Order: sequence, then C-alpha cells, then structure tokens
Amino acid sequence: MATLPVQRRFRPGNVILNVIVIVVFVIVLVWALFPMYWAFINSIKNPGDTYGARWVPFLQFAPTLRHWQDVLATREFQTAILNSTIISVGAATLALVLGTLAAYALARFRFIRPQNSSLMTWFLSQRVLPPVIFITPFYLIIRQLNLLDTHLALILLNATFNLPFPVIIMSQMFRELPIELEEAAQVDGASRFEIFFRIALPLVAPGLVVSWILVLAFSWNEYIFAASLTLQQAVPITVLIAGAEGTRGIDYQFIGTRVILAILPPLVLALLAQRYIVRGLSLGAVKG
Repeated sequence: MATLPVQRRFRPGNVILNVIVIVVFVIVLVWALFPMYWAFINSIKNPGDTYGARWVPFLQFAPTLRHWQDVLATREFQTAILNSTIISVGAATLALVLGTLAAYALARFRFIRPQNSSLMTWFLSQRVLPPVIFITPFYLIIRQLNLLDTHLALILLNATFNLPFPVIIMSQMFRELPIELEEAAQVDGASRFEIFFRIALPLVAPGLVVSWILVLAFSWNEYIFAASLTLQQAVPITVLIAGAEGTRGIDYQFIGTRVILAILPPLVLALLAQRYIVRGLSLGAVKG
C-alpha cells in the first residue's frame, strides 16, 4: 500500500533563525579576514593611495608589486624569516620530544607526590600565566648565561611556554590506546622504551603532527620574549614587523607585505597537514 509523502509545514521561525545564523557567520568571517585583506591591499598600494577610501584594485588605484620585490630582496627580511624558522622549528621539536615523554608518563604511570592531576594542572598553568611577568627574571638569567640575542634562548623559552600543548594532546591520545597492545608486547619481552617507540608512537602519529604544528605556530607568532631578548642577530619576523615605523611615520606598505609573507609559511604548512590536524584533534579531544 503506497503512502503519501509527509508535507513539511512552513515555519517562519526556522527561516528567521537560519537568516540570523548566516548573518552572524558572515560578520564573524569578515571580522576575521579583514586584517588579512587590509594587509594585502596595502602591500600593493602606492604610498599616495594608502590614505583615503581606496579598497578596490584596478578601479580605485593601480596595484604594484614594487613593495613585494623590495621586501623580498632586503637582507634584513631574509634574516628575520630565517631566524623565525630556526626558532619555531627548534622550539616545536624540543617541546614535542619533552612533551611526548611527559605525556606518556602521565598516561601510563601513577604518581603520588605530586599526583598526576597536580602535574597536569602545573602544565596548564604555564599557559594561564602571562609571559610578561617573566621577562625581567628571564632576561637576567639569559644575560648571566651569555645567551642574549641568540636562537637558543628563544628556543628554550618558547619550548617551555608551549610545552602544555603536546603534554595535554598526547596524554589524552596515549590514554585512548588499548593497554592490551602494550601488555602483549611486554609478554613477548619488549622493554618499556621499545613499546613506546615501536607501538605507541606510530599509533599517535596524527597527535604528534598536531602538537608540533601548534607549538610552531605559537613560537612563530611570539613577540614579547623576542623583543626583549634580541638585538640584531636573532631578530624574528614579528619584531621586524613591529619596527616598521620610521621618521616619516608608519610604512603601511612594508607592514602589509611583511605581514602577508609572515602568515604564509605556517598557513601553507597547516593546509598541507590538514588531514593529520583534523584527525589528531578528534582523537585527542578531552572527554568530559
């Protein structure tokens, strides 16, 4: 016996709700992307077109790539990009190595003094405390160690403050691994280090990628420590962007060009590793 399709009743409230959601989404999207648009537009403007309501290229102003050529050919910018790469990659690698070991210990062993929960809270506190309160003591320590204006100083500081990311993500992923796999390997005579390197790490590879990229992104964008502990040799791109103010005012063309070029490396890396990022975040999600 054939049945008639059920007709859905028109509800004006659903349409209004959908319209509100779309409008809010568009506003948030414009709010998030406008700084990038502002930087790109200023990077292709002539100095005379910077001031005024000129936002559409080819219609309101003639675009130019002269600023991109000047910035890319500048020795100062090339050095800053190299410094940022060394600092961010070094900090991400160091934080990943130390954080993964700590995460595995928190996931597989039970500590008494302090307890596992206390250790996890201590790691989280590193992201809660503002870095600005540590500038003076860290500056005195770094100066005493003769590490001012060096890559090593910024690598150590960025790895320390971003260590909670691999600890939190990887500890949750290690907890989700079946403990029976490790117990079976122990029965076969495998040591704890063999179990860690040959069984546990390959199964949490997406989490390793996510943790490494997160630490790299935060280290790449770090400014306070870099501005306080560098002078000339280890100046990263963030300090170079902030210093685009001369005697004639702010150079918006060079700021826009440097901002876009500084955003591109971590953005391209995140897009290339998007599959691992989504998988790692979903597998390492903290359950309530």
